[in-house]
Amino acid sequence: MTVEEALKILKDKGYKYTGKREEMIRIFAAEKRYMTAKEMLEKMQEDYPSISFDTIYRNLALFEQLEIVEATQLKDERIYRMACSPHEHHHHLICTECGRTERIDMCPMDAMFGEPQDFTITGHKFEIYGYCTQCKGGD
Repeated sequence: MTVEEALKILKDKGYKYTGKREEMIRIFAAEKRYMTAKEMLEKMQEDYPSISFDTIYRNLALFEQLEIVEATQLKDERIYRMACSPHEHHHHLICTECGRTERIDMCPMDAMFGEPQDFTITGHKFEIYGYCTQCKGGD
């Protein structure tokens, strides 16, 4: 998802444009990785020194609801990244050290044959955790 697409979603859904919301979206787009709310707060404080955790969390919840960001749980903490295109089915490798993600084009659901009995699958999520080459170090 691009910054422009994300801002259009906000506008189309009737949400007020604010510089803080745009800046958060721009940070996610530039970082291209999962980030904690604390990391977002630290980056936002450069331009908005009085911004609160409450503002960050409210906007993260809104962005997640509007599918502008994706969220997952890592080390008992919720982390967020800019959403991928909803039209492209794929999954991610996630670095547990820096939050960087890599796209996986294959899908483990392809290994299943047919629909489970008495259950209709409407979606799924598959993530693999480990270390990217920068964080792996000199092993």
